[in-house]
Amino acid sequence: MKIVILGAGALGSVLAGHLKRAGEDVKLAARGERAKYLKEHGITITGLVDFTTPCTVVTDPKSISEADVLIVTVKTYDMESALASVSHLGVSSVLSVQNGVVKNEQLAKVFGKEKTLGAAAMFSAEMMPEGPVRFTLNQCFYVGELPEGTSERVRNLVEALDRSGIHAETTLRIQTIEWSKFVGWAGLMALAVLTRLETYKFLSDSDTAIIGARMMRETAALADKFNIPLEDRPPLAVKTIASVSERKAIEKLLESGAVMESRAPTHRLSTLQDLERGRRLEVEETLGYVVTKAGEQGVPVPTVETCYRLICGINRFV
Repeated sequence: MKIVILGAGALGSVLAGHLKRAGEDVKLAARGERAKYLKEHGITITGLVDFTTPCTVVTDPKSISEADVLIVTVKTYDMESALASVSHLGVSSVLSVQNGVVKNEQLAKVFGKEKTLGAAAMFSAEMMPEGPVRFTLNQCFYVGELPEGTSERVRNLVEALDRSGIHAETTLRIQTIEWSKFVGWAGLMALAVLTRLETYKFLSDSDTAIIGARMMRETAALADKFNIPLEDRPPLAVKTIASVSERKAIEKLLESGAVMESRAPTHRLSTLQDLERGRRLEVEETLGYVVTKAGEQGVPVPTVETCYRLICGINRFV
């Protein structure tokens, strides 16, 4: 299987490193100092695993003519320019591990709906200043056909990922999983940026958990407006959080905080990592999307909009 990974940040490096070590034909599209480092030192992964592997690094994506699978891992605000660099690519399947739900529309616009797969990355990693990547959470990488169903190409990709050490599963309901992740991520992202704490800390505090619960419940109301069912899936029971009383929703988040403390105490959202490194934040394509679509659909999202405006202000000075 010929695999191209577009973006050599934390998740792109974790995917490329694992797949390459497992013997897959992988090309990693990188740029600038990151590309130079990877060419000289290879991909180093620490944390849950510890290895270094060489990988084919490409600085000009236009030099790649074809692939079986394209996996996009760039930040949401870089999506349009990144896709323009690979729009010529002859590829069978494309998918994105990005946060939010706009990604599938963007991929389909460039490559067509028939080539676009749904994906939800329930794993995380952090780029270290010296170059290696610390792999912090390997829960699951879900892949499925859109809007639902599975196929041979999905199963082949999932088998390759799973063999490499990235826990992966096929799913018949990828849209539900993508939105369930997004609902949870919206609350986590806002709290991570506004508190600058490790994930378990703001989930374990009753005051910050209130804000998280309200963010998730408002975003869930938008999913309901689109007739997209949600589900409870670790690390967050978003379906339950959206359907029970606010008090019980807060209790569920506090429980999640205790689980995160025991299983991933160093976990920090990628958005917080970006903030601390002085990088732009993924806000317009995520919280901004919720605010815009909620306005169009007549869904009130006061907590989401308040946090969106605050984070937009922070983003202007990053």
